[in-house]
Amino acid sequence: MTTRIVLSVLIATLTTNVFISAQSPGTQAPLAAQFVDLANGLSLEQAIVRAIEQEPSLRAVRSQIDVAHGARQQASLRPNPSVSFERRDEPGGTDNLTTFGVEWPLELFRRSGRIAVADREVAAAQLAAADRERLLAAEVRTRYGDVVTTIRDLALYDELVAAVQKQHELLRSRVEEGASPPLERDLLAVELRRVQADRLLQGARAETAMFELKRVLGMKADAMLAVRDTLEDLVQRESGVAPPLRDAATVIEQRTDIREAAARQEMSEAKIGRAEAEGRFDVSVFADYMRMDAGFPQRGFADGGLERVRGQFNYLSGGVMVTVPIFNRNQGEVAGARAALTGAAAAYDAARLAAEAELASARVRDERAREAVMLYTGGAQTLARQNLTVVRQSYELGRVTIFEALAELRRYLDVERSYTETLRAAYDARTALNRALGEVR
Repeated sequence: MTTRIVLSVLIATLTTNVFISAQSPGTQAPLAAQFVDLANGLSLEQAIVRAIEQEPSLRAVRSQIDVAHGARQQASLRPNPSVSFERRDEPGGTDNLTTFGVEWPLELFRRSGRIAVADREVAAAQLAAADRERLLAAEVRTRYGDVVTTIRDLALYDELVAAVQKQHELLRSRVEEGASPPLERDLLAVELRRVQADRLLQGARAETAMFELKRVLGMKADAMLAVRDTLEDLVQRESGVAPPLRDAATVIEQRTDIREAAARQEMSEAKIGRAEAEGRFDVSVFADYMRMDAGFPQRGFADGGLERVRGQFNYLSGGVMVTVPIFNRNQGEVAGARAALTGAAAAYDAARLAAEAELASARVRDERAREAVMLYTGGAQTLARQNLTVVRQSYELGRVTIFEALAELRRYLDVERSYTETLRAAYDARTALNRALGEVR
């Protein structure tokens, strides 16, 4: 009867509160405590803000906006004029010729086409960065969920190890006094080593999840980080109620990836216009000034004396030069641009189909996950605790064996782990729904 009382105390300890640890001398410190700081830890919202500000891959995508702005500035610039200078001298003589010329391409059609393409490249780069923020926010939510999920299971093992270890020490002292059989002590010792091993493995999972969270936050692996939220709080806050119903067509049109696909389709159309414009005729204007100093070997009278017959002449000329597109009308580039437009249109259609399927499946998944959580919170957990209490009382009365009591204890722990998986499924479902709705924060 003494052993039954010891085991009943163990079961009662676990059913009272799975996640509130009561430390006693000789028990191991809980591993979950090092990952949680309810006062100064990082919340989910803070994690998303930090990732959007610091995550390296997002900064790399944002740099493409500056690249596109630089290309836009370059596209708007007019071509530079060409300046030429020429000097000719007669070998062994005095004749010489000096020429100075300027040529300036007008680009009657090409500049507007370049600017149109560059404007759409800027828009596409901005939308690509915005879509990367959407995906990064979803990834942060996922990694944060990994952390709090592993912490919840780790807290369960912390409490279990502390309770089993305490009761094992009590049972061992009673065996030494001859009040209990050694078999029951050994059974509890095996159970203690099993949960200790599971606890260590779960601790490794929590550390791995924390490293992944640091990565998406742009933090080094050795940086200090603790979380503030718990899995239950997140699920209650994130998916406790159904999201407001929004028109699917409107949601899809407003998503950044769909808008980016549309911008790239418009950019392909602008490239066709640019290619066609570059195949048209163009005009360049030019002007020349020429100074010629020339003469003859004969001599003549001038100003009272003989001198060589010579003269200086100044010429000014100007005109236009027209590029005539007879053979090269940019046919190949136009054909390539039209093919690229076909591909961009297909990519836009594919993105819309994927977005529609993603939104529909995310809504169904979120609804079913919320229903599953309600089944647990509405009675499953309570019923599991009641079953464990009944088995404990039956063991005290001698109606069940220690093997049956331990089996019921493990079944209760399985229910708690299943509840954790259900909470995580609900959290992931709401994360997927937020991503499908195009939400960032």
